[in-house]
Amino acid sequence: MKSVYDVIIRPVITEQSMEDLDIKKFAFEVAKDATKVEIKKAVEEIFGVTVVKVTTTTVHGKEKRTGRYPAGKQKTWKKAVVKLSEDSKNIEIFEGMA
Repeated sequence: MKSVYDVIIRPVITEQSMEDLDIKKFAFEVAKDATKVEIKKAVEEIFGVTVVKVTTTTVHGKEKRTGRYPAGKQKTWKKAVVKLSEDSKNIEIFEGMA
């Protein structure tokens, strides 16, 4: 069985994810094989919040130039957007960002 810290890799801090903080949506990079149920349990256990909805997407790696040949490629990763309940507290990691 995986640890909850193996499921949640890091928070995703982007301009678009910061705009969704006021409606209690938070973005995380998660393990590729993590399911929505595992992500929900991990976020609830780590941060002590109540999760209402989890949406996931696979972000495909872009080709990057590494000189002339061969072209390199960034890794493909999985992103999860977590919606918290209205009475739930905010996640502290994102507090000073917006």
